[in-house]
Amino acid sequence: MITGTVNHPSRAQRHQRADGERTRAAILRAAASLATVDGLEGLSIGHLAAAIGMSKSGLYAHFGSKQELQLATVEEAERIFDAEVVRPALAACPGLAQLAAVCEAFLSYVERRVFPGGCFFATTALEMGTRPGPVRERVAAIQSGFAALLRDFAATAIEQHELPAREDPDRLAFELHAILLAADAKTVLLDDPALLDLARQIVHQRLGLDNGTNISES
Repeated sequence: MITGTVNHPSRAQRHQRADGERTRAAILRAAASLATVDGLEGLSIGHLAAAIGMSKSGLYAHFGSKQELQLATVEEAERIFDAEVVRPALAACPGLAQLAAVCEAFLSYVERRVFPGGCFFATTALEMGTRPGPVRERVAAIQSGFAALLRDFAATAIEQHELPAREDPDRLAFELHAILLAADAKTVLLDDPALLDLARQIVHQRLGLDNGTNISES
């Protein structure tokens, strides 16, 4: 029989690890917000340390390089986007209701200024578009994933005869994505939330829904 002592983490070790995870999460949340204003390229460990009042050495303990920080920031922004936009849409009935819900969730995410510079991925896609590398690839993959989600919702709505059979799901997804991105860009640039209501009306008309201001209720 083999005997021995099993080493379990002490309460102090568990507490320290939990504190470290909370600190990392707080850093990444601040980094994602900052990136929508100053860009991912402007997101250096020194700049972030100054913004959140932490020492550079404290940040280096969590991120060994600028690229590691950027990738972790993109991952955090994706987590937030998933919680704010994707999950509310998935909770709606498949088809037209999900298509309407995802548009409303996106516009609400912009309206509530979840990030100060608007949609994180709209901002960083333009910035990283001419900068080859893993950060660009990850941002592009997330943008493509959202476009594919719109396309899937549109295809289901067509299959369920909630939209005309002549509709092309790829084209419709492209149109809706363009409307959402334009609403985000103009709202941030002009600081005019009325543009989001205009976008809601356009989405409503494009989907053939009844008049209303909240497309998630249709």
